[in-house]
Amino acid sequence: MQTNKDFLGTEPIGRLLLKLSVPTVIAQLINMLYNIVDRIYIGHIPKSGSLALTGVGVCMPVIMIVSAFAALVSSGGAPRASIFMGKQEHDSAEKTLSNCFILQIIISIILTIILLRWGKNLLLAFGASENTIQYAVDYLHIYAFGTLFVQLTLGMNAFITAQGFTSVSMISVLIGAICNITLDPVFIFAFHMGVKGAALATVLSQAVSTIWVVLFLCGKKTQIHIRKDYLPLKATIILPCIALGLAAFIMQASESIVAVCFNSSLLRYGGDIAVGAMTILTSVMQFAMLPLQGIAQGAQPISSYNYGAKNAERVKKTFRILLTTCLTYSIALWMSVQLIPKVFVGIFTSDADLVNFTAPMLKIYLGGLFLFGIQIACQMTFTSLGKAVNSIIVAVVRKFVLLIPLIYLIPHLVSNPVIGVYMAEPIADIIAVLFTSALFSFQFKKTIAEIQN
Repeated sequence: MQTNKDFLGTEPIGRLLLKLSVPTVIAQLINMLYNIVDRIYIGHIPKSGSLALTGVGVCMPVIMIVSAFAALVSSGGAPRASIFMGKQEHDSAEKTLSNCFILQIIISIILTIILLRWGKNLLLAFGASENTIQYAVDYLHIYAFGTLFVQLTLGMNAFITAQGFTSVSMISVLIGAICNITLDPVFIFAFHMGVKGAALATVLSQAVSTIWVVLFLCGKKTQIHIRKDYLPLKATIILPCIALGLAAFIMQASESIVAVCFNSSLLRYGGDIAVGAMTILTSVMQFAMLPLQGIAQGAQPISSYNYGAKNAERVKKTFRILLTTCLTYSIALWMSVQLIPKVFVGIFTSDADLVNFTAPMLKIYLGGLFLFGIQIACQMTFTSLGKAVNSIIVAVVRKFVLLIPLIYLIPHLVSNPVIGVYMAEPIADIIAVLFTSALFSFQFKKTIAEIQN
């Protein structure tokens, strides 16, 4: 009988990817509910829904930063644990898990202090106006107390997925999402807590998920465990994880910086309605990004394990299937957005003015989505193979070299500066895909040759 880790190197790739990616995609879709269900309920609060939605939208850059720190540790640690398992180095895998666990606790404490002390100043800098600042502060101050739960749920769940326990990681997210969907209307509408209720529901839900994840990683079913003896941080263990996780951190943290740039520019050119529209646009973008990341996470244990086992053919075939799947999904969603944008927008608001303003902007903002499956497949494969530098380069080019300058440049080149701000996203995406494809083609061939030799 095969052990749980052996099947990563023996089962047919297509069937294996399907088995691993379906639960991770479902988990990502459920995880998306954490991020957008609050906005859906908040956007439908009578009278104040639009302003409340805009205020919570201003909190998103801060929340992205919190998630980015979880990715910094887990996106580097989980692939390294898989690689160690492929090499049959079980102790090294457990040391990696345990060190990442304690580091995330330390980071959580630091982030909580920062958010409680300087949260309002950050929100004002991130695009909050006089009309929306109180909604943003009310949400963020409660959310800050759940930073530990966010870090551990997102971070440690990656180690469950990395072992091939994708159904368990899906359940981890499902538990929290069900709690969140259930508690949101109770706190927001029944208890009349508004945005405070949405934040409280999220914190409590993440806490439940954290308990489930930690208990599993300390239990009997997992292949690698959180060990007390391995908790003290060691530079030789944690620094390579951070180096590999930097790409995911930069990608997610840069989303926060980009959101700030978008919000400040849109507030200048279009006011609160343009910022509110951006909240909806980024929510719809998550419909694209999170399932793509789920598919790629399903492929990660296969790529990492077989890279560690020096099985070049399985690494190549995994990437080919991953690329085809991601590209098919991104094209399908792009077509849906172009054909029925109001359906997507209407999920988040019933305000007719906001719907009419946002729908055409959505078609522009996601204009380059049809190619984004290539970007995700290449970038996540870089990470799966432990190629930290390449992952970082790809992440930096897309956000810092292309998108942020374009946000400020394009409005001066078109007649409508608000439309110009939204146009920056598809232009940057298309150029980034071309760059990523060229870099990946060269580096992947080099990596495969190293395995074969």
